[in-house]
Amino acid sequence: MVEDEKRLAAALKAGLQREGFAVDVALDGVEGEWLAAENRYDAIVMDIMLPRLNGYQLCSRLRERGVWTPILMLTAKDGEYDQAEALDTGADDFLSKPFSYVVLLAHIRALMRRASAQRPPVLRWGDLSLDPATRVCERAGVPIDLTAREFAVLEYLMRRQGELVTKSDILDHVWDFGFNGDPNVVEVHMSALRRKIDKPFGRATIETVRGAGYKLVEADGRRG
Repeated sequence: MVEDEKRLAAALKAGLQREGFAVDVALDGVEGEWLAAENRYDAIVMDIMLPRLNGYQLCSRLRERGVWTPILMLTAKDGEYDQAEALDTGADDFLSKPFSYVVLLAHIRALMRRASAQRPPVLRWGDLSLDPATRVCERAGVPIDLTAREFAVLEYLMRRQGELVTKSDILDHVWDFGFNGDPNVVEVHMSALRRKIDKPFGRATIETVRGAGYKLVEADGRRG
């Protein structure tokens, strides 16, 4: 998120984190360009009126650098020229201020769903399914209640489709870029997921690769 209004940025970050998103905040366009170029994000939310580099310039420069992360531009109320220029400079969507948090969240989720043809609307791994839009997780048709953070961890693993992911990968994508807490929080969430998605169903879906990270394996424990 690139937003120079500190109180607004902090409030939006806290709300999105409660929904299970990891959020990095840049307070000006130059910092936003650096973060967006150095990290793989699922979406970028940026204001137009930014210090050092405005939203139009930032969006244009990111596209010139080959950064194709979906961008949601926050525009002025009834600012049709703002909206047109936002799209012309490479933004994927826009939202007029003032906006409802619920609407912002819906725009972000829709943007992420549209981001790539390779992103299926419902993620599946064997009989385990995860719907990012409705926040529903099921195994063999049985609903599983996950916290927002557990959902985000599992979603990241399922989007990597059986690849090995490191603990730092998970912290960067599910928590945030500046996380400085105990990295063992990842193990705590993996244990919680195993209790919910595996143990009741007699499965072994999440494999710990000692010293390396985690990956999804087939439900009977074989490598995926």
